[in-house]
Amino acid sequence: MTEIVKPTFEPFPKIPRLNRLCVATEKIDGTNACIYVGEPVSPNAGAPNPTLLLAGSRSKWITPQDDNYGFARWVEEHREELITGLGPGLHYGEWWGAGIQRRYGLQEKRFSLFDTQRWGDNAERPACCNVVPVLAQGMDIRAVTEKALALLRKEGSRAAPGFMQPEGVVIIHSASGGSFKVTLEKDEAPKGQGKEEPRALQRRPSR
Repeated sequence: MTEIVKPTFEPFPKIPRLNRLCVATEKIDGTNACIYVGEPVSPNAGAPNPTLLLAGSRSKWITPQDDNYGFARWVEEHREELITGLGPGLHYGEWWGAGIQRRYGLQEKRFSLFDTQRWGDNAERPACCNVVPVLAQGMDIRAVTEKALALLRKEGSRAAPGFMQPEGVVIIHSASGGSFKVTLEKDEAPKGQGKEEPRALQRRPSR
C-alpha cells in the first residue's frame, strides 16, 4: 500500500483588527538606507577586534568605494557614535537632503531613523541621527491619514521646516505591523509613473 505523504500543515494566519493604533509619519523623499551594528566582540589574543559596522542601501551593502550619495562614507565617519548610540541590530532610515531627490533646500545630507517608537523625541539617540516626524496618530486609519496630509499641505515639511513641497506620509498599522504610503501628488498613478524630476526648491520665507 502506497503511503500518502502529507504536506506540512500551515494554519490560516490570524486577521488583525483594522481599528487599532495607526501612526502617520512624514514620508521623506530621499534614498532608503540602513546601518547594521554587530554584537560586541571580545578582544582576540589581546588585540582589539572592532565591532562590525555596515552601511546599506535598499538592496545591498555599500562601501565608501561603492557608495550611495555618500552614505557609507558618512557612516564610517561617525563610526563610534553610531555603534555606541544605536546598539546592535539593523537600523533603517532615510538618507536625504543636498543633492538627493527633493533636496529640501538643505546644504547638507541627513539620516532620519524610521523607528519612531524607539527613537522618538524623548529617546537618547546619536546626535548625528534624526527621526522621521510623527504627524498624527489614532484608531481610524483614514482619519489619521487625512489629518497628516492636511498638516503637510498647510504647514509644509516637518522634517525640513519651511519646505513647502513635502512628499507625503507613511502610515504604520500597529496590529498588522504593515506600513502604507500616501503621496500628496499623483498617489493614484501606477508605480513608476508618479515620480517627477526634482523641482526648483520652494521654501517658506523666514519671518
